[in-house]
Amino acid sequence: MAEPEASGLQVLLRTLQSCSDKESILTILQVLGDLLSVGTDRRVRYMISKGGSEALLQTLVDSARTASPDYDILLPLFRLLAKVGSRDKKFGQKALELEALDVTLILARKNLSHGQNLLHCLWALRVFASSVTTAAMLGINGAMELLFKVITPYTRRCTRIIRAATEVLAVLLRSKSNSRRAVNRGYVTSLLRLYQDWHSHDTNNTHVPIRRALLLCLRHVAALRSGREAFLAAQGMEVLFGTTQGCLDDRSLEPVISVVLQILRQCHPRSPLPLVTASSAYAFPGPGTSASAPPPVLAEEDFEDDGDDEEDKDSDAEDVKEEDDDLETDVNKLSSRPGPDRPAEELAQYEPMCLELSCGFEELEPKPGDGLNAEDTQCAHRHHIPPDAAPEQHGLNEDQSSWVQTSLLSVVKRGGSAVPLASQTGPGTSLHQKAQPSGLGVESSGNDVLDLDVQAFLREDAWGIDGISCPRTSAPFPSFTSSREMVEVIEKLLQTHPTRIPFHDPRVYMAKAGGTRSVADFKTVAFPDLWGHHPSPSPQPLLERKRGIQRIKIFEDVLRLIQPSDVMHKVVFSLDEPWHDPAGGGLRFSSKFESGNLRKAIQVREFEYDLLVNPDVNSTQHQQWFYFQVRGTRAAVPYRFNIINCEKPNSQFNYGMQPALYSVTEALLGRPAWVRAGYDICYYKNHYCQSAAVTGGASRTCYYTLTFAVTFPHNEDVCYLAYHYPYTYTTLMMHLDILEKSVNPKVVYFRQEALCQTLGGNSCPLVTITAMPESDSADHLEQFRRRPYQVITARVHPGESNASWVMKGALEFLVSSDPVARLLRENFIFKIIPMLNPDGVINGNHRCSLRGEDLNRQWLSPSAHLQPTIYHAKGLLSYLSSTGRSPAVFCDFHGHSQKKNVFLYGCSIKETLWQAESPAGTSAVLEDVSYRTLPKILDKLAPAFTMGSCSFLVEKSRASTARVVVWREMGVSRSYTMESSYCGCNQGPYKGLQFGTRELEEMGAMFCLGLLILELKSVSCSRQLLTRASSLLNAEDDALDHHLQRCGGGGGSPAPLDDEPPCMEEIDYCTDSRSDLEASFSELDRQIREWALRKDEGQEEEEGPGQGTRATP
Repeated sequence: MAEPEASGLQVLLRTLQSCSDKESILTILQVLGDLLSVGTDRRVRYMISKGGSEALLQTLVDSARTASPDYDILLPLFRLLAKVGSRDKKFGQKALELEALDVTLILARKNLSHGQNLLHCLWALRVFASSVTTAAMLGINGAMELLFKVITPYTRRCTRIIRAATEVLAVLLRSKSNSRRAVNRGYVTSLLRLYQDWHSHDTNNTHVPIRRALLLCLRHVAALRSGREAFLAAQGMEVLFGTTQGCLDDRSLEPVISVVLQILRQCHPRSPLPLVTASSAYAFPGPGTSASAPPPVLAEEDFEDDGDDEEDKDSDAEDVKEEDDDLETDVNKLSSRPGPDRPAEELAQYEPMCLELSCGFEELEPKPGDGLNAEDTQCAHRHHIPPDAAPEQHGLNEDQSSWVQTSLLSVVKRGGSAVPLASQTGPGTSLHQKAQPSGLGVESSGNDVLDLDVQAFLREDAWGIDGISCPRTSAPFPSFTSSREMVEVIEKLLQTHPTRIPFHDPRVYMAKAGGTRSVADFKTVAFPDLWGHHPSPSPQPLLERKRGIQRIKIFEDVLRLIQPSDVMHKVVFSLDEPWHDPAGGGLRFSSKFESGNLRKAIQVREFEYDLLVNPDVNSTQHQQWFYFQVRGTRAAVPYRFNIINCEKPNSQFNYGMQPALYSVTEALLGRPAWVRAGYDICYYKNHYCQSAAVTGGASRTCYYTLTFAVTFPHNEDVCYLAYHYPYTYTTLMMHLDILEKSVNPKVVYFRQEALCQTLGGNSCPLVTITAMPESDSADHLEQFRRRPYQVITARVHPGESNASWVMKGALEFLVSSDPVARLLRENFIFKIIPMLNPDGVINGNHRCSLRGEDLNRQWLSPSAHLQPTIYHAKGLLSYLSSTGRSPAVFCDFHGHSQKKNVFLYGCSIKETLWQAESPAGTSAVLEDVSYRTLPKILDKLAPAFTMGSCSFLVEKSRASTARVVVWREMGVSRSYTMESSYCGCNQGPYKGLQFGTRELEEMGAMFCLGLLILELKSVSCSRQLLTRASSLLNAEDDALDHHLQRCGGGGGSPAPLDDEPPCMEEIDYCTDSRSDLEASFSELDRQIREWALRKDEGQEEEEGPGQGTRATP
């Protein structure tokens, strides 16, 4: 059947080219039109494949070159050309070779006064110009001059022809040579005048497509530096700002407003960041860091816009399949197991870290932590250690603790959600208006909220927060006198405002803080870290994004440019220029405390501040994490903060995430908590960029603004704002000491020791948790030593504080009296490194170590002197592997800034080769498929977890990460990275909710439960464990059995979740796109159909605009 049809079509096309009979030509055109008017685009493409484009173009040239062109033939021919040409990627080149461009231009010039004929010529020109090369040739041949004769100021006549002409001009100006020609001939001013005229007269918004096409012309011209300069010289920013600011909320003008915003962002002059240097304000002269030249100073001349491309590129080349070049397709690299990266004798140093493998029972008494000396112990009270099996043991109050009082299994049986869901609240609600859900109080107008002592505490000139300091000396502990004074201050506070947060003690925190060493030698502690945080009983909902907030911010940025006198530009805080006086009644900022990050604060209006965060130490990059203090707040006043030097191209702040806020007043009133706060939030690309001096001439970094408004609940409060719930190194060290003191050493083996010292002189803790052997008999000791290992690490990236909260939940669960925790301890030995990058956490880094390195890219060949924590973590794992004790599971806890939910990344040879469509066959590859079992289990157990976001691909760029190295070099098939969203969930029981610390801690506990179920499902599971689990099942009404069936191997994987749906407003405001062109072709088809309908009804324009008023270039 295919051959006759193909032959018939080819016969028609050949006949069309050779025939001179009018009736025959019209008949063939009618047949082709009917053929292409139904069905899908496959018919059009089939015709193209049989030479349809060439046949139509040749017929056009032959018909037009007759002495008297017959428009009865030319008009249907033009319509067919428009339909076929929009689907033929080489149509422009074909038209150029067959000289159809010149023919069509000549016909258009002859028909300036004949609207119907001119309209058809314009449709054909629009399709020809879709090729940038062809568009450039049309420009050389005078197409733009012709179009400016057609495009007139506002008129009610010939609007379809004017629209077609403006759309052709917009497509022509995609060519940079045409854009340069337009600039040189002064067309930018003409286009602005035309747009103003149509905008001012089109009060009913009838001609939005014409206005949009004129704006697209300006947008394409503004792709050139000279075009932007001409636009600015013609007061283009002021014109577009003035014509658009009053109609931002008009949905009918959405096509116009979106292009205006693109032009305004595109033409806003690029600026350096308001910093004296792009390098971090902190420098660390550690090993391997050479004394470098002074950091480059940011200067205006370094910020000229990029030059224009000299040559046009034809955008209509055949689509090239994009391969994921990052996927590893070398089967040898995927399947081979490299040898150890150090000699066996060097691994002997890790034997003392695994005493459980060799020592007798008498030596297994756990050592006390080495963080507290005698004086510290005197200062520490024991009320912060919850009684065993009490609800408070897990950091929860009585109402919150139902999920751990009996067993974690009961939570699973009830459906997986351990936390009651919060009631939904509307967007834009201020913090003090949401007092009940968030736990914040409301400023009282009739009675004093705080007593005199607290109000004195909040005054900076009293013994305020800055007075709660600790010496940071080279000695490991503070002197007795300083420590005693410090304790007296805390005791006075605690007597007046007692606080009982489980596993947290301000006295222990201060004792630990004295030994924490920072690059900047911090003298202060942040109050939230000292006083502690009590999790909210229910998670807060995702913030509903306010429509139009991003465009409002773009317009505010433009307003600063065109009305600079309205901006204060007052520096109120700077790490680089500490002499700045913040006096003047505004907010007072600080970030000089552990994990703090704020480099500079600039007051731009009375209640608005531009903020800049500090790059990672010894780096010019990784500006994302922030944590700072503000003083002098005014209640019920909206403050706006703009963090203007963020680096990531998108953020969960665009999809419902809010920053975290901590109020000291609220804490002293008995509500110490970090809460999600802020409204009118968006994250968008701004006009700042790195200088050429910083990048060495390479492509320059663009920056993004995170903007949000906050309404503080109290007058003269001290508040803290952070990217996410902070969790400092000192908090970890305090937590480990309290955990160690909370366990029964006769039941729980809890050993805390130093894995190594960091470059900054801080201890990297290593924790071992298991159950003590039942006795010192040989059998019990043998069972003790044969327990499989589970290795968990976290916080290699300092800004991922959510990973520490997940780790906190896992640690507290493992030492608890929960029946599942007991089973885990009795059957596994847990080796836990809860913070792989202490220095980065302490100094407020987002990604790197003190050397400016991403430590999770150093696992292939770490150095003991340059990356000590990674070197020794890998050494410990290598030692376990060398003794035949590789961990059953290795998992590195992380945080994710651009996805929701919690999910795992694993490693699979077959899935990687399949995804990459590698020619190497996978049938001969042997692989343990159990790497999918744990994520499937967690998908059923943990309300925050989703299998749909998990991935098991091995990328080349991840070859030096912990996950891949442990999998490849040590043969751990279940080697994972577990990613927890900074934001929240878009599936499951927590759908539509942001994560609180309680949900993150719950995930840590659920991960541990998943390890137990994984073991119970394995073929190597011991009969003793099955027996113990069986008795536990009976006690828990078969809850575990119920979920073992749910977690069975049947069923396929759930469909993957998209990272995010499209944002209501463009994030990057791209200035050109192939999709725009494709959309314009669809619109062209619609216009042609509409014309045909009007023609059938006898409504057609006979006159062209050639006799009317023309635009003056």
